[in-house]
Amino acid sequence: MITFEEAKTRLEVVGQSHLLRFWPELSELEKSRFLGELSELNIKELEDHCRGATKAAFGQQTSLQDGLHREMEPVPPEFIGGVKRSDKNTLDDWENEGILQISRNKVAVLLLAGGQGTRLGVPYPKGMYSVGLPSKKTLYQIQAERIRKVQELAAGKHGSKCTVPWYIMTSEFTLDPTEKFFRENHHFGLDPGNVVMFEQRMVPAVGFDGKLLLEQKGKIAMAPDGNGGLYRALVDNQVLEDMEKRGVEYLHVYCVDNILVKMADPVFIGFCVRKGADCGAKVVEKAYPEEPVGVVCQVGGVYQVVEYSEVLPETAKLRGAAGELVYSAGNICNHFFTRDFLRSVTQHFQGELKQHVALKKVPFMDEEGNLVKPSKPNGIKMEKYVFDVFQFSKKFVVFEVPREEEFSPLKNADGAALDTPTTARRSLLAQHYRWALAAGATFLDHQGAPLPPEPCRTSQDEDPPVVCEISPLVSYFGEGLEQLLKDKAITCPFILDEVEAEKLLKN
Repeated sequence: MITFEEAKTRLEVVGQSHLLRFWPELSELEKSRFLGELSELNIKELEDHCRGATKAAFGQQTSLQDGLHREMEPVPPEFIGGVKRSDKNTLDDWENEGILQISRNKVAVLLLAGGQGTRLGVPYPKGMYSVGLPSKKTLYQIQAERIRKVQELAAGKHGSKCTVPWYIMTSEFTLDPTEKFFRENHHFGLDPGNVVMFEQRMVPAVGFDGKLLLEQKGKIAMAPDGNGGLYRALVDNQVLEDMEKRGVEYLHVYCVDNILVKMADPVFIGFCVRKGADCGAKVVEKAYPEEPVGVVCQVGGVYQVVEYSEVLPETAKLRGAAGELVYSAGNICNHFFTRDFLRSVTQHFQGELKQHVALKKVPFMDEEGNLVKPSKPNGIKMEKYVFDVFQFSKKFVVFEVPREEEFSPLKNADGAALDTPTTARRSLLAQHYRWALAAGATFLDHQGAPLPPEPCRTSQDEDPPVVCEISPLVSYFGEGLEQLLKDKAITCPFILDEVEAEKLLKN
């Protein structure tokens, strides 16, 4: 650990000596902790970070070159697969390949869970959030149970016990509460040894004047380095080495907030493996040209995600011969990587990842030592994005899935127009309602009269006709329900969990 004088000298060199203005007011313990934090700062990196943040925030560098629209090209058809683009035999073949790889213990999932539930109005990690399902299950529990079920499906088909390790990348803010939540819930039935949590790095928040902000009198305001911080965190925590010991070759990476995510999706895994891909992205078809989602495409022959704000309106509206949007591959942060590809990224390309600017409201200590909670953005946070490694892929593929079946993110508190607890809950219950109808179930109203089926209902604007929740422990993605529900008359609300499934089998 450095001394106070050493810290003062180092900070003066990069114009950040203001960080020590409250030093005399700190206790000995606070001084020791603060010096420990300052010791970890790389002064050259800090100087570059502050300079880069202010330049980027105030438009002194452009994120993409002028004339982007002239270099954009859609993903070639031969590199796109999808649920609606492929026949049943092909989809079954991909699923069988994915199940085979899972049965051989070659597949893991990695959750990007560094964010807090601030926009939801809660002080805990987003994965701990319950959207109000009849079962009261949280996002973490739903995802854990999907892992258990896909392990069971693979083991049942190939006659051997198998494991899908669950790697969870947290941040300084979310690691402790996440670990505690999993312990208190007995890891939702998973072997604790197969749930591996690790922490991404934090980077300092920078004020608009290029000065670092203090969160406390003896603590710098820090923020996670974005989901692209994954690649550095893999090295810091020796995660790839852990994967190699377990025999993991393929990784499914996703964000915590998608309530419909298919954990270790065998179809997606199988598609990527059969195509010989080292990197792949799940996408949904854009709902309309101006939809604010990034687009997976090529720019100058290199794969990347182009943010919606960077695409000219006339480019976004381009349509093909059949009337489809040319740039329709909406990014949903759902990816496939081989372990070898991740190793290559961490060894050779990590330093080339682009820095993205986020203007945030960062609580800070003013010159008098008062904590200020700003009402408008006052700080610059620099982030990296997980998808910025597409450009380094030697064989990149895209897999398109139906939005109503696989994508309903939870980002905002109720009252917002989109991506709320209510829309997430409706999406999941509507999906389960469709599954039950497809399995041959009949739903009854309060008077016991049969309700007419409405199989196409997928709107997030209203609740499904009935409340029907199906546990992932009963069905991973709608399979196996016919033997339980065919010709059954069901009164709602209906929760099909393992206990109810046993009752239905006996009847």
